[in-house]
Amino acid sequence: MASISNNSTPDVLVDQPSLEEKRVLIERVAASEHFSRTARLRDFLLYVGKQSLKEGCPEIHEQEIGAKVFGRSESYDTSQDNIVRVNATELRKRIELYFASEGTHEPLILDIPRGGYKPVFHRRIAESEEQPQSALQALQPHYLMSPNLPAELAQQTAHRTIIRIHTLWGILCLLLAICCLVLFQQDQTMRKAVNTWDGKPAVAAFWGDFLRNNQQTDIVLPDDSASVVEDITHRPVSLGDYLSREYMRQIQSSELSVDRKADLYQIYHHNLITFGGVRAAQQVLAEIPAPYSRYLTLTRYYTADEIKRDNVVLIGGKKSNPWDHLFDDKVNFVTDYDDQLERPFVRNVNPKSGEQANYFALNEQNTFVGYSVISYLPNPSGTGNAIILAGTDSDATSAAAEFLTSEEKLEKFRNTLHADRFPYFEVLLKTSRLSGTSFNAELLAYRTYPGLH
Repeated sequence: MASISNNSTPDVLVDQPSLEEKRVLIERVAASEHFSRTARLRDFLLYVGKQSLKEGCPEIHEQEIGAKVFGRSESYDTSQDNIVRVNATELRKRIELYFASEGTHEPLILDIPRGGYKPVFHRRIAESEEQPQSALQALQPHYLMSPNLPAELAQQTAHRTIIRIHTLWGILCLLLAICCLVLFQQDQTMRKAVNTWDGKPAVAAFWGDFLRNNQQTDIVLPDDSASVVEDITHRPVSLGDYLSREYMRQIQSSELSVDRKADLYQIYHHNLITFGGVRAAQQVLAEIPAPYSRYLTLTRYYTADEIKRDNVVLIGGKKSNPWDHLFDDKVNFVTDYDDQLERPFVRNVNPKSGEQANYFALNEQNTFVGYSVISYLPNPSGTGNAIILAGTDSDATSAAAEFLTSEEKLEKFRNTLHADRFPYFEVLLKTSRLSGTSFNAELLAYRTYPGLH
């Protein structure tokens, strides 16, 4: 088979991969380490991969995948249930990770282009054969490529964008390296531990009850990129708009400047995570013994099916972890932000005698006073347990996790409750730190919900 380029260069022989090559590649990717712990994404890849091998295969539709892979009805409403789109995002990411790591020497590459679900296959192109400008063009957002922009403005904007990308990528790589190192060291320590709760009866009582059904526990890291976007635009984001990415589409169609849209685009497309969120995840992971199944993920890759099926620990407030919205009608202490005062605070929905309606964070010179919220409740389906760890800043979020992993603090709280078994509860903490180091967490208020057990 021959093809002719638009500039009438000589014919070039196109080496089309065979069906057997495609089939073997699909199975090799599905069997890789990147899919070893997620059966649903593996089934997703195998289904669309095998469908694409059928002769004359048309585009594979979302509703078809929802029915065949995720057990939805043949006529389910895809506008109300976006499980296929959410999982497709994670599937594309894992395929890319495979070809960037253990599949780096694969001569044949597959990917699933955005906007559809049918895999495409192509030969790996040597770096020397790539066009000199392809990397630059790939880094530019589509709206910067518009022919309607003046040439000089487009060139200047593209140059500034490349500088921002290089800077952000450097920061992101450093943060990810630190996070990976911390989590790896903690995981090694956990594997060597014979009994995580040895000598800690209060910690054993709480976490033993949380894990009592022997379900998988999902630790969901915050999406601080979404939080920064909301801070800049002053537009609250609902869970539905977050999952469908509608709020980003609204930003691109807004009257914001081209530069501001470019900044927001870059911020969103980098999975920013504060160290306080990572530290909170590290503390929680340390309390889940190795025999129990645990899964660390990011807010933007989490799904409704998982939060209904598993135990879950949601790290961060509603701005950085919109899954918190599912518990709006169940919680009393809520982290919030006052745009006029430009100060984070905790809202006390139904104050009791002696309690404040709002608790504002205070930052004076090197001393900072913040507030943490812990909510321990059933998961949305009532089949497992849920914990929300949130704070007026990332260190306060970490302090919330520290409270649930401290024998001294949990024992003191259990004595306050006069109970051997922890009921479902909410806790409001006042945290103090000096020059960024947390040194105190004071219990201000709490609520218990024994009837939910």
